[in-house]
Amino acid sequence: MSESKGVIQGFKEFLMRGNVIELAVAVVVGAAFTNIVNAVVKGVINPIIGALGSQNLDNYKACLTTCGTNKKTGEFTSGIYVLWGSVVSAALTFLITAAVVYFLMILPINKWKERQAARKPVDNTPVDPTEVELLIEIRDALIAQRNGSPSVPSSTAGIIGTQKTQQ
Repeated sequence: MSESKGVIQGFKEFLMRGNVIELAVAVVVGAAFTNIVNAVVKGVINPIIGALGSQNLDNYKACLTTCGTNKKTGEFTSGIYVLWGSVVSAALTFLITAAVVYFLMILPINKWKERQAARKPVDNTPVDPTEVELLIEIRDALIAQRNGSPSVPSSTAGIIGTQKTQQ
């Protein structure tokens, strides 16, 4: 019985994570958005494309073999045919959906993120010297001391001094 409580508790924690809830919201919004795009394609785009023929792109077909047609309706009754009109309709739906998602969602979010990054204060602290630079400065300071100069050259004094205070 304690094992079932553990499984149920784990499942409850999984469902309450933010990612699962966000994913559920995205699916619901995506489904509603798909209905809008389908209505635009079927109600506006297909009639414009269909100005040359049928307003329903699903009626566009090509016959691969000898096809028999119904003389009254013009539909294929036998043979192998390709429904290329429905493929064009689906491709248009995809392109419109992708364009709307990019221009109304992705592009504004990227611009907003760029503005937020530009507002952050710039880090003006100097970059710490590398080990090689520190060793070169130490070498130069030792050479200067050996030659009888009591002070460290000014270019190295600041960096070595800051390194000693940081340690």
